[in-house]
Amino acid sequence: MVVRRRARAILLPLGLYAVSILVVGYFLHEAENGSRGLQAKRALKIQAYTLQQELDATKADRVEWERRVALLRSDQIDRDLLEERARVVLGRVHPNDVVIITP
Repeated sequence: MVVRRRARAILLPLGLYAVSILVVGYFLHEAENGSRGLQAKRALKIQAYTLQQELDATKADRVEWERRVALLRSDQIDRDLLEERARVVLGRVHPNDVVIITP
C-alpha cells in the first residue's frame, strides 16, 4: 500500500510532465513546420517578392507601350516611329542604311 502511494506520487507528476512536454513539442513543431508555420511564412514572402518583381517589370513594360501608343495617336505622328514600323512591315530599307545580315 505504501509502495502504491509512493509510486503514484512519483509516476503521476512524471506522467503529467511527459504529456505536457509532448504537447508543447507538438505545438513547437507545428509552429515551425506547419501549414501556417514559419517555413510557410518564409515561402510566402519569397513568392510575394518574386510576384512583386514581375509586377514591377510588367508595369514598366506597360508604361513603355503606353508611351509608344501615345506617339502614334497624337495629332502629329512621330516620324521616326512611323518609319521604323513601315520598314518592319514592308521589309524595306533606306538606300543610306547599312544592313548587317546575321546567319
